[in-house]
Amino acid sequence: MLATIEIVLDTETTGLDPAFGHRLVEIGCLELKNHVPTGRVFHQYINPERDVPEDAFRVHGLSTEFLQSHPTFDKIAKDFLEFVGEHPLIIHNAPFDMKFINYQLECLELPQIPMTRTIDTLKLARQKYKGGRYSLDALCQRLGVDNSNRVKHGALLDAELLADVYLEMCGGRQPDFGLGDNTSGSICNGTVIQQGTPAKIYPVRTFAVSEAEKLAHAAFLQKIKDPMWKKVG
Repeated sequence: MLATIEIVLDTETTGLDPAFGHRLVEIGCLELKNHVPTGRVFHQYINPERDVPEDAFRVHGLSTEFLQSHPTFDKIAKDFLEFVGEHPLIIHNAPFDMKFINYQLECLELPQIPMTRTIDTLKLARQKYKGGRYSLDALCQRLGVDNSNRVKHGALLDAELLADVYLEMCGGRQPDFGLGDNTSGSICNGTVIQQGTPAKIYPVRTFAVSEAEKLAHAAFLQKIKDPMWKKVG
């Protein structure tokens, strides 16, 4: 049975839109194998080559001065792409993070990551829970995930919290007990979340029971004293 690998990802930025000059300042990723963290992580602060606005600093606490001592995105892009590979990406509000990642990959003429590879936990939460709030903090509270260390946003800490939230939404760690060969997507609440390629559906197979097997089964039933099915009705 092939293992299912997923990458939980979060970013921090200088603002809301790369088209207006905003850039990534932090990427945090962790690896799940069959819905269990493996301990492999990718974490990098990034020099955005611009100032960090006060509004963004209040969110994540990463100052312009602090980030100047860290590598620019072009220095870490290939290591990031190697870490995430071709695996599904678990992201809360995926369009936001992917907008920044793909913009900066495009600037470097590197392959962009298609949205079909993402599993958006914000979208999943809206489908699963009707009404209420869907922020990461709100989902932590709803699902009993301890976020007491989250004083400010941080990409790796938020990825760790998101991994716990995602696994709780999917029924807990290893909800399928490793019994399925889930090579075409992620399993959440028994549903395969496809990554672009539909899973092949095989027809139901039926097997004829021989006369000898029928007789053997009938003989076995005669040995059972006071069976429950005779009490029904």
